[in-house]
Amino acid sequence: MIRILIADDHAIVRKGLVQILTDVPDTFTVDEADCGEEALGRALLNDYDLVLLDISMPGKGGLEVL
Repeated sequence: MIRILIADDHAIVRKGLVQILTDVPDTFTVDEADCGEEALGRALLNDYDLVLLDISMPGKGGLEVL
């Protein structure tokens, strides 16, 4: 199981990526964050194999979170 965190302030982008990834059964576990602060909090609490960060988000952007 590959654990992925998707951080983007646009819900339609997050939901679209989640839908694409979860269409493959038993392969991905996907979490979402709508801002940099939430992404950082989730990353500190969980181990992810891949984190997709939007560069431009309100508050902390993807580069700052990275």
